[in-house]
Amino acid sequence: MGTLEQEHGASSVAAAGPVSALIPTVARAHRTLAGTLLREVGLYPGQELLLMQLWEHEPRSPGELARALRVEPPTAVKAVSRLEDAGFVQRERSTDDRRVVLVSLTASGRALRARVERIWAELERRTVGDLDEDDRARLIELLSSISRNVGDVGPDPYGL
Repeated sequence: MGTLEQEHGASSVAAAGPVSALIPTVARAHRTLAGTLLREVGLYPGQELLLMQLWEHEPRSPGELARALRVEPPTAVKAVSRLEDAGFVQRERSTDDRRVVLVSLTASGRALRARVERIWAELERRTVGDLDEDDRARLIELLSSISRNVGDVGPDPYGL
């Protein structure tokens, strides 16, 4: 195994924080791979996360989706608009409160679930590569610990 600089193009300054240097490198590569796989079903990275929320519970307001995804509300609204344009979701006014807009899946959006699950399984397979079960379990523990350490900083201002 090479150095951080050799393997990931990190500067010598990044050597002071090698984990912090690797996280964005891995995140970018993972998002690129996810994008390549999701393109097969007409989705962009992040859109599947919104669909997953709806597959578990629908209808939901754009605000509820934003909170669940930890993004700003305009980001969720933009993602909903794109998914609506693609025919995967629809928006309707709530019958209880006409001021509230609710997002629900279309038949096409529901049908996409099995394909997205297969894509995520492939993404997982390629992400963990040849790590054995013990290493995978340890990786999950370590990433969970890092997630707790950086804490809840609120919605991601950069979006899905």
